[in-house]
Amino acid sequence: MLEMKEISRVYRTDLVETHALRELSLSVDTGEFVAITGPSGSGKTTFLNIAGLLETSTSGAYRLDGTDVSGLNDNQRSQIRNEKIGFIFQSFNLIPDLNIFDNVDVPLRYRGFNGAERRGRIEKALEQVGLAARMKHLPSQLSGGQQQRAAIARALAGGPSFLLADEPTGNLDSLMARQVMDLLEKINNEGTTIVMVTHDPELARRAHRNVQLLDGQIASPDPFSVAQPAAAEADLQPVA
Repeated sequence: MLEMKEISRVYRTDLVETHALRELSLSVDTGEFVAITGPSGSGKTTFLNIAGLLETSTSGAYRLDGTDVSGLNDNQRSQIRNEKIGFIFQSFNLIPDLNIFDNVDVPLRYRGFNGAERRGRIEKALEQVGLAARMKHLPSQLSGGQQQRAAIARALAGGPSFLLADEPTGNLDSLMARQVMDLLEKINNEGTTIVMVTHDPELARRAHRNVQLLDGQIASPDPFSVAQPAAAEADLQPVA
């Protein structure tokens, strides 16, 4: 599903050269749930931006769902991003004056789906996250956990190849966070690949595999290992 080989990202100014990622290699198989962890400044955000085709690497190769996306232009990256990647953000990013149905509909309109297909996709996605009865509510009428579920529905409605979740429970209390993680696990069990960036070791333990970044490099061993149901106990321990 996702394969990065020796990905580096360098930000340069007149006076400073910052290495955000240093020859990072990572493979994520279809159906995996992988947590990317690490301290502030470790490269998590840069990894997420490159994985989501929001920015390009300075060097290295990146294949997404079998396609080499390393050298694509902005329009090509936008098309693949819209078709293959679902984003879940910490801040929900719902449009406040649109109801939940219309919020989920917004990205589908850019895909060119007709009205009947959009409605079917929206209703299916909202049913999947348990919000079918609230599709006409505004975001302000929902709890934080419900808003995040609406954001997950928006990501799912387009039928992405995988989900990128950036601190998906960061704005939620512990109960709502567990409910959102339960939902993500359910979605993953139904076959959707998920890559989640988090600073929370408790959330990371619920993924199949943890990959820790430190100074733009992978600190955990064997980045190409594939998690199995009988994964080694070490893979399930809190990240140091």
